[in-house]
Amino acid sequence: MSNVYDVLEERGLIAQTTHADEIRELLGKEKVTFYIGFDPTADSLHVGHFLQMVVMKHMQDHGHRPIALVGGGTGHIGDPSGRTDMRQMMTLETINHNCECFKKQLSSIVDFSEGKAIMVNNADWLLDLNYIEFLRDIGAHFSVNKMLTAECFKQRLEKGLSFLEFNYMLMQSYDFLMLERKYDCKLELGGDDQWSNILGGIELCRKKDQKQTYGMTFTLLQNSEGKKMGKTQKGALWLDPNKTTPHEFYQYWRNVGDDDVINCLKLITFVPMDQINELSKLEGKELNEAKKLLAYEVTKLVHGEEEANKAKETAEAVFGGSGISENMPTTEITSDELGDGMGILTLLVKAKLAASNGEGRRLVTQGGISINDNKVSDPQFMVTKDMFEGDFIIKKGKKVFHRIILK
Repeated sequence: MSNVYDVLEERGLIAQTTHADEIRELLGKEKVTFYIGFDPTADSLHVGHFLQMVVMKHMQDHGHRPIALVGGGTGHIGDPSGRTDMRQMMTLETINHNCECFKKQLSSIVDFSEGKAIMVNNADWLLDLNYIEFLRDIGAHFSVNKMLTAECFKQRLEKGLSFLEFNYMLMQSYDFLMLERKYDCKLELGGDDQWSNILGGIELCRKKDQKQTYGMTFTLLQNSEGKKMGKTQKGALWLDPNKTTPHEFYQYWRNVGDDDVINCLKLITFVPMDQINELSKLEGKELNEAKKLLAYEVTKLVHGEEEANKAKETAEAVFGGSGISENMPTTEITSDELGDGMGILTLLVKAKLAASNGEGRRLVTQGGISINDNKVSDPQFMVTKDMFEGDFIIKKGKKVFHRIILK
């Protein structure tokens, strides 16, 4: 079997390593236990986490053992990395609920059966710490001067960094120490924004236990302009189908830029590199084939083959001109709701195509709304019963289609 380090490197997933040659040698000669942390800041993982899940699966497929560490303890503090403001405080109940949601989503990609992977909660050792003992035992090994040079802290100093958040690096470093002791964990992986925290953990393992541990970060999911991917008009691109429907999820990847599709295929799918290299030769409209493959593969991984097929069929029916699809996002309204007529702005809000009447008015006046391919330009436009004699399809912009059914 090939060395997973070479696989990750070839697909462009590796950003930084602490000891590149040693890590590659280690991954080639033994089964390594490694970990990635997930702080429960929401009740769903998003597509940024998904890239980390893909890395875990690559590692697991090559015989290594993942530890998915959910931050039931660190979630009480909040990681300042990549933040310009302080995170909102969460209750214990919210944190525990979010951790349970993470377990379900991680299990869709990573195999936790028969000890092939472990899920651990850092609340097990962080919540019962004695503060004085922690300061004496752990805090003594950290230099404040050195910590302040870390990128995750530097960008916060201008607006103010709380002492609460300043402790986060110590806690994440302590996580690595505990996992090294409990599970012989030798490698921490994370997004490139976690570099400083990973270095802190490696240094702590060396000072406390005289153990050599390693760190590797992977590429952040960004477009060709250097902007993070996974942001939509509604916010983050969530893995929870109740937050981002499989259809919306599929359409996001179907509509990625020409300059981004090949990179996305490398980073967040398991499509063989030989096939990706062939697809990279395509240009112009031919790249749509690569986009269709990307959308299908990622949706299948996150939502399963059945939902991926439904999303694909819906997209082909709408964009291929073959008419309506049963799987198209749909909103039902009753005859009583419709009455003698419903304003287009009210309908847009009800169908969640606009967050407010104001947003709906802007969409209409800017030419962004059509009904059955007929442009609606008047914000006072009324939708009436006779319009439902055939299909009733609202088109928002060029790529969002929504069906309205009158009950």
